[in-house]
Amino acid sequence: MKDLQQNSDPEIPRAALILGLAGVIPFFWGALTEISPALLQWGQEILGGRFIGQYVQIFYGTIILSFMSGVLWGFATKAQGSTAALGYGLSTLPALWAFFFVGGGADRSSWFLIAGFLGLLGLDYGFWRLGLAPSWWMSLRNFLTLLVVGCLTLGLLF
Repeated sequence: MKDLQQNSDPEIPRAALILGLAGVIPFFWGALTEISPALLQWGQEILGGRFIGQYVQIFYGTIILSFMSGVLWGFATKAQGSTAALGYGLSTLPALWAFFFVGGGADRSSWFLIAGFLGLLGLDYGFWRLGLAPSWWMSLRNFLTLLVVGCLTLGLLF
């Protein structure tokens, strides 16, 4: 196990922060179109139903959970032996969660995505604790998870 830098708050690389925030845009846009009837109508007319409201959040959220499985798999490659095997196994959970539980209606899917992103945060923490993720990883993941879960929650409320 690597020595953890828990007492310091390492700076998130600019590119990772910018790309992470860009990845929140579809969640944010979905929440905005749920809150604003005018944006919802504009989005429906210009972009189509696939890119508005809870639908865009659910579709994109499913993709992101699967993407994050790949990120965790990459972290597992830094481990050896049984730790690596456990890491590979755990890394598949976000994608499997999305596959098995997201569906059956917008509200149900949004709740399962919220649970999936919170579970992913737990996995992120485990990989970080083992020294497999960058020292700044949890600072980024805490922030992005807060934004994503907040946007999904707004989608549920309106």
